[in-house]
Amino acid sequence: MMNGNVSVSVIVPTYRRTTDLARCLRALEAQYRRADEIVVVARSSDTETLAWLDAYRASVPAAALKIALVEEAGVVAAYNRGLDTAAGRLMCFCDDDAAPKPDWIDRIVRAFMRDPALGGFGGRDIVHERGTILEGARSVVGVVRWYGRAIGNHHLGTGGPREVQVLKGVNMAFRREAVDTLRFDARLLGGGAQVHCEMAFCLDVLRRGWTLVYDPALVVDHYPAPRSDEDQRYTFNDNAFYNASFNLRLIMCEHLSPIGRRAFVAYASLIGNRADPGFVRALLLALGGEGIVLALRKWRVGLRAMRAAWQQAMH
Repeated sequence: MMNGNVSVSVIVPTYRRTTDLARCLRALEAQYRRADEIVVVARSSDTETLAWLDAYRASVPAAALKIALVEEAGVVAAYNRGLDTAAGRLMCFCDDDAAPKPDWIDRIVRAFMRDPALGGFGGRDIVHERGTILEGARSVVGVVRWYGRAIGNHHLGTGGPREVQVLKGVNMAFRREAVDTLRFDARLLGGGAQVHCEMAFCLDVLRRGWTLVYDPALVVDHYPAPRSDEDQRYTFNDNAFYNASFNLRLIMCEHLSPIGRRAFVAYASLIGNRADPGFVRALLLALGGEGIVLALRKWRVGLRAMRAAWQQAMH
């Protein structure tokens, strides 16, 4: 079991969001239990952010802030650079467009101290979107069914702490011993968000025999900012949709059992979900007003992604 002097690193990837980053760092400064270091991962080409960080660093203790540079686009490279740089026994992740509550680090430390089998710990992100807060309550959070249906709901979780299979990148932490040399999967597609990358990472931590716990009392305020690539939050883009579909399918093809893998192919191709529909769901979405052309377009892109992911996984 850890002692109370455990060191904590907070990893914050950022790209051209200095206003959001300032809010995030202010929230980290206001923690009851301060981080031993904050690792801000920035692109070497992002001169605006680097200039802002140079000015910010002059106002904080030199040891408290590390600036790690990355050449490649995408959050996977940034996460991995953060892991390579962080020195803490606990490595916490927070997006630059989020602001942890003041007890965030304190809750993380206490959770890991209580449970020596705990490999990863995460919580709820309260989503502030278009001037409102996304409301709702869900008891099932962070689950991957045996046939590959993934259930998120991290932003709506209620109840007490519970074991899960997936944590959300905006609000998660890992024990160094659980992560060791593990890194986020660089094969995943996307030039920015690289959707589902934390799912692959979390499932790998579970494979190593550690547990993951989600606690809705561990809270960050999340102010989703515009993304820097083609994967924008409110518009459809073929490339972004393909990338997210490919990532999910590759993860499922590699982590499910042989029976589950085949069931997933059928489930994803025929049913799927609203964001990534199979054929039947696409027809229902069309009847519900989305439009037959767009609904079937999503289904066809998903089929292409399935073929590519299956080939990659079986290679």
